[in-house]
Amino acid sequence: MFVLAIDQGTSSTKAIVFDQAGNPVAFGHADLHTDYFGNGFVEQNPEGIYQNVLDAVNLCMEDFVAKGFSASDIASCGITNQRETFILWDKSGKPLAPAVVWACKRSIDICQKLKANNQEPLIKEKTGLIIDPYFSGTKLLWLIENDKDLQDKLTKGELYFGTVDCWLLYKFTEGKSFKTDYTNAHRTLLFNINTLNWDEEILKLWGLEKLNLPEVCPSSYEFGIWNIEFETTNLSISINALIGDSHAATFGEGCFEQGTAKVTLGTGSSIMMNIGNKPVISSNGMLTTICWSVENRIDYALEGAIVACGSTIEWLKNELNLFKDSSETEAMANAIPDNAGVYLIPAFSGLGGPHWQMNRRASFEGMTFGTSKNHIVRAALESIPYQIKDVIEAMRQDIGTALQSISVNGGITRNQFVIRFLVDLLGIPLKKQSNADISALGTAYLAGLKSGVYESIEQLKKLNQAKTEEIQPNLSNTDVHIGYDGWKKWIEGSKI
Repeated sequence: MFVLAIDQGTSSTKAIVFDQAGNPVAFGHADLHTDYFGNGFVEQNPEGIYQNVLDAVNLCMEDFVAKGFSASDIASCGITNQRETFILWDKSGKPLAPAVVWACKRSIDICQKLKANNQEPLIKEKTGLIIDPYFSGTKLLWLIENDKDLQDKLTKGELYFGTVDCWLLYKFTEGKSFKTDYTNAHRTLLFNINTLNWDEEILKLWGLEKLNLPEVCPSSYEFGIWNIEFETTNLSISINALIGDSHAATFGEGCFEQGTAKVTLGTGSSIMMNIGNKPVISSNGMLTTICWSVENRIDYALEGAIVACGSTIEWLKNELNLFKDSSETEAMANAIPDNAGVYLIPAFSGLGGPHWQMNRRASFEGMTFGTSKNHIVRAALESIPYQIKDVIEAMRQDIGTALQSISVNGGITRNQFVIRFLVDLLGIPLKKQSNADISALGTAYLAGLKSGVYESIEQLKKLNQAKTEEIQPNLSNTDVHIGYDGWKKWIEGSKI
């Protein structure tokens, strides 16, 4: 038996079929358009997201059938998604506004007003999060404040709200299933991390009592049946997992015990550490979130969200034309012995955890006439491990002990300069799986646990061990720590 995993991301959708050993056997991919506006707004077309998913799944099923398999061999489907992106629609499934993407900054002023009204302590206590444009709730308030039709529909109880997983489920089941999971619900700022319910006090405080909100379930669950006809095959499949992408990656990496962590190196970066079965509120700029859940078990996590990771490298390529392909950056960084005191503070959309300086702008520091494009590229690559180190140090302070293990995944793990720099800077082994699509694997595991393709979490541990290599640190490399000391001085605003 097989599991279909849908990984709906910011820039594309992947559809992958996994076998009982957790190996990918069929693949489909479709790029997704995003609108970036000069005022910091970031939007997508809700129907475009839905069609993008259909395109990816269709390509995957063509590949699957062409390899001699039958659609009837697929036991279940799991969906993992870009987390804080949300959509508003009516009962018929018609979208009422563009999808507002997680990176959108339209609610900065609203966040400042809420903080000025001293609402952040309440929000942090109830949700484990902070008031920030990164999360869905404040951008929802912006939409309602600026759209009279949405205000009217909210008053009449006709406004449906959901993250991308919920939107896709609603479309797949023709409105029969209006559900989400704990991880996605939590990223809205409307969900209570302690009671595991939509928080009535927050909803009332923000005038959202009449908003139609989905039923919240474990990540591994019976969410509904999807009936779909493609050119090559028909599908009638049970949807057995919904989970945010970073959480899916945490599960896919095997972070099943307290003190295990993963780093996803993508457009941004999410560092997530399992902290067990009880939430711990951070004193060091970390977010407290729901890590993952199956029926009868919920694990919590501390998370550090880094806003600019791969996007920094793309900016160097597209705007500064320093190289033609991102793969060139590894050799450019290695062509010089050190960064010569040059640092890139990649605050293109502000700095995320643990700093949360969302109004800060990006800057190059320490440049001279001797600075070359290799120094600039190296500074950009080094900014990734430096930011991860900031988060890991904050997590250590919160839990009072060192991490048990840390796993890395995402496209940037192919850059050996970044990985070597990171492992030496952290001083602990890094685990890296042969399968690059960890979020898809995580949601496949969760769907497969529910549908019986996988027996237990213990079995998943064994499957992961067979796919994982361990990268050891060079503890005698002191240059990385000297570089990090310089980074901290620039981050804190002082000169070197």
